[in-house]
Amino acid sequence: MSSLSDVEIAQSVTPKPIIEVARELGLSEEDLELYGRYKAKISLDVLNRSSNKLGKLVLVTAITPTPAGEGKTTTTVGLGDALRQMGVKTAIAIREPSLGPCFGIKGGAAGGGWAQVIPMEDINLHFTGDFHAITSAHNLLAAMLDNSLYQGNPLDIDPYSITWKRVMDMNERALRDIVIGLGGKTGGVPRQSGFDITTASEVMALLCLSSDLKDLEKRLASIVVAMDKKGRPITAASLKAAGAMAVLLKDAIKPNLVQTLEGTPAFIHGGPFGNIAHGSNSIIATKMALQLADIVVTEAGFGSDLGAEKFLNIKCRTAGLSPHLIVIVATIRALKYHGGVSLKDLQLPN
Repeated sequence: MSSLSDVEIAQSVTPKPIIEVARELGLSEEDLELYGRYKAKISLDVLNRSSNKLGKLVLVTAITPTPAGEGKTTTTVGLGDALRQMGVKTAIAIREPSLGPCFGIKGGAAGGGWAQVIPMEDINLHFTGDFHAITSAHNLLAAMLDNSLYQGNPLDIDPYSITWKRVMDMNERALRDIVIGLGGKTGGVPRQSGFDITTASEVMALLCLSSDLKDLEKRLASIVVAMDKKGRPITAASLKAAGAMAVLLKDAIKPNLVQTLEGTPAFIHGGPFGNIAHGSNSIIATKMALQLADIVVTEAGFGSDLGAEKFLNIKCRTAGLSPHLIVIVATIRALKYHGGVSLKDLQLPN
């Protein structure tokens, strides 16, 4: 008999109403902003409840993975479910998937088998709109930058020094390097630019390192987008863009609450890549989970030499946290791959 696919497994389980999942953490309906029956955002007011004692943090990392991934998320979800089965008040805290890898070779990032977060399709696709808000905030800054050039360049920006591209949440090779501003006299200033993927945006990284909306606005203001012709930095503050960007992110900064197949509470918030950013979910979501659960299981992107190092040296230092335990996922498949076995032969006995 053939085994069930991840999609079939996820669709075979009826989720609990998210209000019930929230009650397990001591949250009330007033603490939630519902996105249907099975998804919710949590009010930032929950962070201000100083009476809550922080739980213990468990970090899941891995050997340097193969292109298909080695199972950090699956292990994170499974460990969270196992602890909850033992009667421990547990939550997991992981990143939001990006549409690009979801439609690429890597696939979704909601776990696998019977260790998944649900509603899996929603989480892997548009979810609560956080990535769209981040895309909009990033591209607003890009538009204001180009508009400043068009309106007589009052900041004396050097067009050849501009580093701020636009973003979209998709793997789109044809848009990585393009020429913009070819619409004639009213079409802007022609220059070379391009698109990055939303998860590579500095806005994504800053949202995940911020402690609140005010802190986020301050960090956004410091983004350097170009230099002027005297070599001085042009920032989002120079363009007076930070406030508008923060307003676009006022809902995206709130953590998302969903559940595993077994009903374990899951905080899924933010998704910076581990290679060009720090590769872990938001500080706000992790701290909130630690306030509400006795043990929080989280993960860091890529291998331990990349994601875990950044988790410890960037996220933990910024947040004032440190893990109580670190789990390393190591697979025979990865050992074979790094030993020189080709990707197509990894499943063959050796």
